[in-house]
Amino acid sequence: MSGVGIGQRPRNRRQRAMKFLWTGIWLAYLSAPVSDLLHGGHSDGVRALGWIGLVAFVAWYFALIFRAGRGETNGMVLGSLAVLAAQSSILALSLGREWLVLFVYVSVASGAALPLRMARLTVPAVSALLTAVALAVPGGEAYLASLLLPALLGGFSMTGVRELLRTAKELREARATVAQLAANEERLRLARDLHDLLGHSLSLITLKSELAGRMLPDHPDKAAQQVADIEQVSRQALVDVREAVTGYRRPRLGAELAGARAALTAAGVTAELPTADPDLTDVPEDSESALAWALREAVTNVVRHSGAQRCTVDLVRRQTLDGPMLELTVDDDGTGDANGSGEGAGTGLTGLTERLEKVGGTLEAGPSRHGFRLAARAPATPSGTDVGSGA
Repeated sequence: MSGVGIGQRPRNRRQRAMKFLWTGIWLAYLSAPVSDLLHGGHSDGVRALGWIGLVAFVAWYFALIFRAGRGETNGMVLGSLAVLAAQSSILALSLGREWLVLFVYVSVASGAALPLRMARLTVPAVSALLTAVALAVPGGEAYLASLLLPALLGGFSMTGVRELLRTAKELREARATVAQLAANEERLRLARDLHDLLGHSLSLITLKSELAGRMLPDHPDKAAQQVADIEQVSRQALVDVREAVTGYRRPRLGAELAGARAALTAAGVTAELPTADPDLTDVPEDSESALAWALREAVTNVVRHSGAQRCTVDLVRRQTLDGPMLELTVDDDGTGDANGSGEGAGTGLTGLTERLEKVGGTLEAGPSRHGFRLAARAPATPSGTDVGSGA
């Protein structure tokens, strides 16, 4: 990301420039003390001290804002805020009510640089100090009403924004962890299945190979029988592996819908999926498998890449010019890379397109008005079946 959030340290020159510009916009509210220095009728000496005080306040304010997130202790932040509060008090008491606006900056800095448990005490404290100084400054009561509310709202709004950014960061980390755990669990499951399938067969092949080697010099006929047994065991092992891999690569829509709901819920994404089991009567196995793969890939990308808050899955039958089709749509409101381009071609959109084309289906995927949309279609009846014909 090119931006930088409140309470985070800028990592490069561009982020420092953006944070400087964002923070500098609010310096426009210093027009009151600047106008007082230019047109307030102060002597040259007072005016010079006023400029020095204002520059020192702004410099200290920027130093505090830019150093937030570098691991400083709360004590150091509180000390910096105390310096800003002291500068504001001295300048307002010395130069007049126009300088009371500096307390708003102190309150905002308090909310942006301190954790919530401390900011909820310091923001009211700064507001109380503003009130006391305003009552001591001639004419300050007139400015108090227009400054007290911005000081309170500005400080507490900064605490809210900071908490929101912290929560968003934790959510991104949690999503990445969930996706990684899911991938690890799949790898472990497949490893267990292959171990259970091949462990016995490979052990038997090894034993029979050793036995055949010992029999070969003196009993070639018995050795040949052992070799025949090895061939039979290896063929059966190959069949078992093919069945295991086929089962792994042929997910079912019912199971994938349940898995999608669990994955989206675990990732903190609001899931809207069909509540009833889909009616897959007469749907070819290849079509169901291709759509189940599309659902798995789409949900995985929503969890890992999109940053979405909501995901909607629909499964409907449609009559098209090419015949009855089963259509799966996955819509999310994310802003991230939801196309899975970071994955290999066999598991990304290219692989899904190839799978669907093999069964006579299609795939459409791309940005939508609210996020990202994937629509996969596959034949709902076996090839050559005419739904309009009678038996």
